[in-house]
Amino acid sequence: MKLLLNFVCFLVGITLFNAQKTYTVSGTVQDFHDKTFLKDARVTIGEKSTLTDAQGRFTIRGISEGKHNLAAMHPACEPFSEVIEVSENLHITLSLEHHIHDIETVALHRRQTAAVLMTVKTLDNSTIARNSTENLGNILQRISGVSTLKTGNSISKPVIHGLYGSRISIINNGVRMAEQEWGVEHAPSIETTNFERINVIKGSGTLKYSGDAVGGVVVLEPKIFPARDSIIGEVLISGISNGRGAKVGADLAKIWQNRWFVRGAGTYQKLGDLYIPHHTLQNTGTEEHSMNFSFGNRNFVQGFEASYSGISQNFGIFRGSHLGGPEDFYNAVAKGNSVAYYDDFRYKITNPKQEVSHHIAKLEAYKRFYGFGKLSFHYSFQLNNRKEYDLRRGELNDLPSMDLRLITHQAKLEHLIEREKWQLESGISGALQDNYPNPATQARRLIPDYYRYDAGLFSVFQYRFSKKLNAEFGARYDFNRYDAYKYYDENEWDRRFENLFSSFVIKRSGSRVLTRPVLDFHNISANAGIRYRPGQNWDLSVNVSRASRTPNAAELFADGLHHSAAIIERGDLSIEKEEVYHFSLSAKGRIPVLKGLEVEINPYLMTSDNFINQVPTGIQNSNRGIFMIWDYLQTKARIYGVDADLELNFTDNFKWNSQVSALHGDDLKNDEPLILMMPLNFKNSLEFSLGKPSKLYFTLENETFLKQNRFPVRNVNLDLIESGQLVTRTLDTSTPPAGYSVFNAAAGMDVFRNFNVNFRINNLLNTEYRDYLNRLRFFAPELGRSLILTLKYNF
Repeated sequence: MKLLLNFVCFLVGITLFNAQKTYTVSGTVQDFHDKTFLKDARVTIGEKSTLTDAQGRFTIRGISEGKHNLAAMHPACEPFSEVIEVSENLHITLSLEHHIHDIETVALHRRQTAAVLMTVKTLDNSTIARNSTENLGNILQRISGVSTLKTGNSISKPVIHGLYGSRISIINNGVRMAEQEWGVEHAPSIETTNFERINVIKGSGTLKYSGDAVGGVVVLEPKIFPARDSIIGEVLISGISNGRGAKVGADLAKIWQNRWFVRGAGTYQKLGDLYIPHHTLQNTGTEEHSMNFSFGNRNFVQGFEASYSGISQNFGIFRGSHLGGPEDFYNAVAKGNSVAYYDDFRYKITNPKQEVSHHIAKLEAYKRFYGFGKLSFHYSFQLNNRKEYDLRRGELNDLPSMDLRLITHQAKLEHLIEREKWQLESGISGALQDNYPNPATQARRLIPDYYRYDAGLFSVFQYRFSKKLNAEFGARYDFNRYDAYKYYDENEWDRRFENLFSSFVIKRSGSRVLTRPVLDFHNISANAGIRYRPGQNWDLSVNVSRASRTPNAAELFADGLHHSAAIIERGDLSIEKEEVYHFSLSAKGRIPVLKGLEVEINPYLMTSDNFINQVPTGIQNSNRGIFMIWDYLQTKARIYGVDADLELNFTDNFKWNSQVSALHGDDLKNDEPLILMMPLNFKNSLEFSLGKPSKLYFTLENETFLKQNRFPVRNVNLDLIESGQLVTRTLDTSTPPAGYSVFNAAAGMDVFRNFNVNFRINNLLNTEYRDYLNRLRFFAPELGRSLILTLKYNF
């Protein structure tokens, strides 16, 4: 009996021992993508919880055997939860989606601490909303060092540090725009209200986006919506006095908690003839409508998106810029106006005009792999159709003088790996372009049929030596091929190209030569930079780069009248790739004066031994009218300058912003200044604002541009009939116009919680002036006073 009792006690003891046995669960919590340890993450198992230390470590003791709920949370992270089974001591690693809000804005901003080696300037949503009726070129002028090259008063494109066209890449929601950007009067087909931010990356540091963006990159970030079950949208209505027009727009998005979303938006804008001080300009109206649609699912680990956007634009070209005889041309340019084509306001747009449509379809997908990094794939299709109408006789007046259709396919695969001290981003890309000039125009083709094939690869490495010192190194290779079919006049071909490119000839027919130029270009670009932060309020960075750019289609093949630009353009098959060396310095500081003084200075230097420059070389009189000849030439060039920004907060509600930009360009080969360089300019604004709830603000702005005294002399001689006699007159087409100073004013407030009113006056004093960078400045001044009222309702 005693033996049996002892045996029972032994079994009960074992049972009690097993029932009370517990285990320890320990481990680390780290960032999913760069593997840095996360401090103060709360880890919970059942009813027990703890916080991680500075090394991301945690330990929880006394966990009984069995299944338990494990949860981990950290500020700005996606919560983590999982069921674990405990049967022994465990050591686990938890990877949280740190910086989850990265998916709610483009990494250019959230990772700018690492990528600050680039000189980035940003226009935020409030600036875009206040200027919702402006085109992209005009909005970007608010950034120091950025100007616009204009054709009249409706068409403008950005110029960064004196460079424009193919030297500036525009990234629209991750897609590089392809839209005959070589034309000086080809404005970007962009609806700015579709975007949350507009970033300008100046100079070097653009290898990720493009190898040939020697001037810089404009990155347009789409609107990103919060990850909650909701419907978000806005309705916008604007009235515009100059042109007696209006703009309406709507944007609507449905978002689900599981991060699925669908979004649609559209705008319409119409203006009549535009107003200059005391007159209107005939045939300067515009009509534009756009739409976009997208859907997808995006979270930190993976996502995809499909989107479509389309825009259609109709621009009238000032009738007074297309003149028939040399006498009319001479009188218009010499007197500085075309008074015969002033007034007579109309909404109807007639010839000369541009009709442009641009469509983009995009597919995007990405996924993050533990320990491997992020893979992203993008494919896009673009269709650009440009029709330019001239003044033609009879039935031909209804036919465009130029009808270009450009189809572009782009694909790229990118890989991003991030660690605590370094980051490596690499990618490969390919593109195919098909350009077709419609022969039904019955006009000589300015740009020929061609295929363009592109292939490229890049890698950008960033390393953080310490909290104060970062470095970046990047390299890129691009291959480009043109395969074109083009007719030349026999005399011109034999004189200019026969000795160099006789193998391109397919056949000779009468006075015409059919050729098939096949041109290959290999481009290597690289950059290196360092960033140093000596203290909390100071930031210094230096960047050096080499960029190599393939000539665009116009630089190689242009041959004939460019109707909407009102010039004769001539390219050159022998033009070689353009190589530009770039040095830039950025110094930023915050000084404790009043409520804070922020200063940024950005000097830069660019040199090139084969700079492609378009310059006027003569004049041509034909049955289509009289037009200046502009040739593409290569030369040795140097461009240097400085941008300076200052913001002084007098109080919490009152601040002063100031910008200064100086630019100096030289044609070293011909010992003369480069043409169309922005003159010294100053931009200042005073703003008074209140916070919530009204968000009331008043702003007074001033833009002062000095006269450009450095310019090449390219005057032309005209043969005129005066009193029955043939005489030759020299026409000054070189001297820039006088400097000017223009004031603008703006005010706005939230009338209700979701209802906003903005009122703006451009050219407040109705100043008459001419802009050196307006190619039609000879025929008319810039716009007069314009009052713009915008009502915006958010829901």
